[in-house]
Amino acid sequence: MEENQDPKPNNTRYDLIILGASGFTGKYVVKEALRFLSHPRLRTLALAGRNANKLTQTLQWASHPNSPPPIPILTFDTSDPQSLLSLCAQTRLVLNCVGPFRLYGEPVVAACVETGCDYLDICGEPEFMERMEAKYGEKAAETGSLIVSACGFDSVPAELGLMFNSRQWVAPAVPNWVEAYVSLESERRIVGNLGTFESAVLGVANADSLQALRRSRPRRARPTIPGPAPPKGGPLIEHQKKIGLRAVKLPSADSTVVRRTLAALTENPHGLPGVNEGVEQIEKRKAFWSTVKPVHFGVKIGAKSLLGVFRYITVGMCIGLLGKTGFGRWLLLTFPSFFSIGWFRKKGPSEDEVRSASFKMWFVGQGFSNSSLISEGNMKPDMEIITRVMGPEIGYLATPIILLQCALIVLSQRDNLPKGGVLPPGIVFGPTDLQERLQENGISFDVISKGALSS
Repeated sequence: MEENQDPKPNNTRYDLIILGASGFTGKYVVKEALRFLSHPRLRTLALAGRNANKLTQTLQWASHPNSPPPIPILTFDTSDPQSLLSLCAQTRLVLNCVGPFRLYGEPVVAACVETGCDYLDICGEPEFMERMEAKYGEKAAETGSLIVSACGFDSVPAELGLMFNSRQWVAPAVPNWVEAYVSLESERRIVGNLGTFESAVLGVANADSLQALRRSRPRRARPTIPGPAPPKGGPLIEHQKKIGLRAVKLPSADSTVVRRTLAALTENPHGLPGVNEGVEQIEKRKAFWSTVKPVHFGVKIGAKSLLGVFRYITVGMCIGLLGKTGFGRWLLLTFPSFFSIGWFRKKGPSEDEVRSASFKMWFVGQGFSNSSLISEGNMKPDMEIITRVMGPEIGYLATPIILLQCALIVLSQRDNLPKGGVLPPGIVFGPTDLQERLQENGISFDVISKGALSS
């Protein structure tokens, strides 16, 4: 895609600052960023964190076997607003890898909004994202600060994967619902990101806060979806034979992030205008969003065996029950490996475990071969389209790939993106070339099957 100029005056010192670069995921983000340091729009990069020695070690690790490039190391403290303001004033874009975000994220968002710099993070915490939207959305739109959370495995594969499935439904066909099935695979063993585990535990603890926040806000527009709502209930464990998985409902951020994008699209049927987009880009944006149809959406996590599904259920029950009390949370966070049956451990995965892992995210869409069937009273879907997004390990490989490609789009195509605001990734990056960029970097999008449903 043709690059354009940044609409903001280019008087900043850095194109990009990575916060939390010495953390588990942060060091892989640095490694991915170094691959693009010669990119025309990523000429200047800095690393920021609390401990300069750890940041230096991260840079050495990420550069190996080459010598580290001369990248500035900056120190800051999230509890010191002035140091954050000074940091954000020096850059066009901040990538925030400091989690859990409900504990450490807001001061960074506040500083970016105040200084007008753009912000992306890898958050998968609905309460944080929705609270930032409620508190800073209007001011971010005024200052021209684009605040986009969930720019990693949470929740770009879900957002782009749903759009990819939706766009396969060509008129007169219309989709009704799409269920996503996440399958984590490894030749060795699956070891998750401890930050993800901690965020899940704190999410249970703050579930009431999220519900109170939603009740306090104006109700968002709901899309009109052809046909009936999918039936509620059903078996605890679903056997999805067409993709070879047994699956259970996954209470992830993906569903809420997708709903926010669909709500924004309902309020803005042609998408959000770019701050300085040309006539050709306006037509391209409108054409893209005209092909995206609203659907009911849900997410499940699957395994090939019943034993794998029971492990998911067991871990989910531990987090759901113990996460409600202070002592229970202490147990979970002190002994993560025990309560997650080895999936999460304090020292994180080895490099071999990271390299051997991968993910598949299947999108099973059902709808109607002709929209006229609905008006004729045929309320049972008669058509199914299955698509898939597939890529490397989710936390340390896929997430940095996704985050860096989002960052390069912000840096190189800023005119075509909204002026500012606190927004989900789908409504911002949907009409860009993000999908093509991900495909070029090891994350594939495929149509698996299209066909009639047997009655």
